Formats: sequence, structure tokens, C-alpha cells
Amino acid sequence: MKIKTYFIKTFGCLMNEHDSEQISFYLEDLGYKKINNYINADLIVLNTCAIRENVHNKVFGMLGRIKKLKEKNGNIIVGIAGCMSQEKGVQKEILSKYKWIDFVIGTHNIHELNNILENIEKEKKINMNIWDAAGKIIENINYNRDSKYKALVNITYGCDKFCTYCIVPYTRGKQRSRKKSDIINEVKSLIKDGYKEVTLLGQNVNSYGKDLNNNYKFEDLLLDISKTGIDRIRFVTSHPWEFTDNMINVIKNNKNIMSYIHLPVQSGSDNILKKMGRRYTRKEYLNLYNKIKKEIPNVTISTDIIVGFPNESKKDFNETIKLVKKCKFDFAYTFIYSKREGTPAAKIDDKIALIEKEKRLAKLNKYINKYMLKSNKKMLNKEVDVLIEGYSKANKNVLTGYTDTMKVVNIVGDEKYIGKIVKVKIINTKTFSLDGKVI
Repeated sequence: MKIKTYFIKTFGCLMNEHDSEQISFYLEDLGYKKINNYINADLIVLNTCAIRENVHNKVFGMLGRIKKLKEKNGNIIVGIAGCMSQEKGVQKEILSKYKWIDFVIGTHNIHELNNILENIEKEKKINMNIWDAAGKIIENINYNRDSKYKALVNITYGCDKFCTYCIVPYTRGKQRSRKKSDIINEVKSLIKDGYKEVTLLGQNVNSYGKDLNNNYKFEDLLLDISKTGIDRIRFVTSHPWEFTDNMINVIKNNKNIMSYIHLPVQSGSDNILKKMGRRYTRKEYLNLYNKIKKEIPNVTISTDIIVGFPNESKKDFNETIKLVKKCKFDFAYTFIYSKREGTPAAKIDDKIALIEKEKRLAKLNKYINKYMLKSNKKMLNKEVDVLIEGYSKANKNVLTGYTDTMKVVNIVGDEKYIGKIVKVKIINTKTFSLDGKVI
């Protein structure tokens, strides 16, 4: 009997990647085997992101290629999952132009995937199963994790911040926090399974617990997870508005909480920050940034920056450049503003041409890359602990891993190091990575 195969393409953030791990478990529970080439798959799932328009275009572009496979082999099952599925406009587009797709599932009901697949054979039509609102948190979820050494752990779902440019609250729903006992038990289970590192996930981890009304905050959760003895703890993403002194102290005083913080600023202009609904000023961000740098030894800080927010002036953009020069971020994720229907910012009549936004992004990235290289050069000849994750995708003869400060290190070494935290000396520095040798 032929083994059924499946292929998943994941677009977007770590939350999407974790959702794909859940989807993988359900499919393998049904007897499917994962492959890395969609052309030969019996079932294809595109797990989508709604943050930026270019991802939207990539998804529909890939669907065009998949349609040709479907025309040759009508038995192929094709499904759409993730944040795009929650968008009303996307749902209408699929129903009008992509009726050949077998199923569409949203972000709130992935646990229903098995039932959806069983119904496809019976109904012989597109199965669009999307919950408009998030229900109760489903616990005891199983995952087919991508790594045997580092794991993603959800602590919250959704977001209540409603930044004016962001579609996440509409696709992921209102914030729901998991119970601390469920999170801690999951971490303890991962330790038993040999995991070395966990990354705590949330659209805004700092606001963990606010919806539970029990005065148990994110810093309390961080401390309790630290006490489990897991080797490494990371978390994303932090909103500067709710980054407390207590959080800083917990990170500073617990060695297994990594000295790496992702702290999105989005813009250096007070005018733009206000229009974005970010709830902090440029001065408040800089004060927090400087406090973190002062209090946490060897900390690295990354950020997100959007250029070309509707009607961003040259003065506004220059304020962002000035902030970058002050902070000298260790690395950053930079984007041109992407209009998302349904968000307040999408209603603004934007007068700035795309070519101008592209010029601004290029200028910004020159500074970002400059400071990334400068940050990496400080590592030369230093000895650091690196969790070796496996072979590099770019070079199968090289092992790769991350320092506690989230810097990529490539080493030539034996596969016996995979899954271990080893001492490495940095022998060469580049803009996006470091080269090292095991001591």
C-alpha cells in the first residue's frame, strides 16, 4: 500500500511555524509522511501569514502553480490554513477564483483538521471551516516539532493592542493567556524529552496574564519557568509599553534566561508612533533601551522598523535614522509599510510613492547592516556557549547554532555536537553570522 505524503509551506512568524508543527502531528496521526517537495505530495497545506501584502501575493502565486498539479491529478488534496484564512476578502477571493481548493481552515480551530479531511471525500466541494471568533484555549495539543533540542511554547494567543497598521488582532483574535500550570507542565515535559531550549510565544508576551485577572504577570511566569532548570529560555515578542523593571531584574538574575531581547520600535518619530497607536514615545523607548543595556550584561537587542507608514515625512524618517544611530541595534527586521484592509491605517490617503519608500528602506538597511557587523566584530576571539542545532542549510559540511545572545555561529565539527551546548571560540565575523571552532 502506497504511503500518503504531505507538504507544508509556512509563511510568517514563529507562531505560524508552531501552528505548522501542530498540523504536521495531525497529518502524521492520519498516516501521512512529510516530504520536502510539493510536486510529489498527496496533500499540500499552505499555512499563511496576513501581515504583509507580498506574502499574500506569494501564496496566491504558489496556488497558481499548484493548480496545474491538481489539473493533472485530481486526487491531490490542497488546503489553506493560517491568518489569511481569517480575512473576509481572502475568503471571498478563494470562493470566487479558487473553488478547486479542497479546504480552508482558520487560526482558531486547527484541532478540527482531522474531521475536515474526513469530510472532504463525502462533500466533494470546498470545505471552508473558519471560526470568526476565538473560543476557549485548547490544551494538551500534540506537535510534530521541527527540532529535538529547541521548542516553541505558546503562552498567549491573540492581541488586544490594535496598532493601527496591524491585522493580527483581527486574524488571531483577542488575547487569551494559558494557565501557568499548563505552560510549566509543558516545559517540564520538554525537559524530560531532552529539550535544551524553549521560546515562549505571544503577540505580546509582556501582557501575559492580564486577561486572567489573578495578578500573576509575565515576570512571574519567566521566573517559574527558570526554576524548572531548562538550559535556555527565550521569549518573543515584547511590546515596549509593558516592559517592566521586574522583567529586567528577572532576566538579569537568572542565567538560563537568555540575554537577548526583541524590542520592536517600528518608528523613531513621535508623530508616526502616535498614528501607529504604539502607546509610547521615542524618549520612553530610548529610556527603556538604555536601562536594559545598563542592567543586563552583554545583552543584545533586536527590533522591527516600518518605513513608509502613510504620509511619513522625510523628517519622520530621519528621526528613525537618528534613533538607529543612537541604539546601534544588534540586528533588525525592516519592512516597507504594507496596507492591510480592515485596519485603521488602511483608510489613510497615502501620498508617498513606493519608489521613495524603497529608497528609505535601502538607506535604513545600510545603517542596520553597519551596526550588525560592528556588533558581531565585538565577538572576535571570544569564547561563547553555542547550542548546535544541526547542519547549515547553506553548507551541509558546516554545523550551525546560536549563542545565548541569538547570534548565528557556523563551525566545522563532528555531528556528535548536535543537540549539545558547546564552548566555541569565534574566529571570524560577518554581517549576518559568525564562524567558530569548538574548544
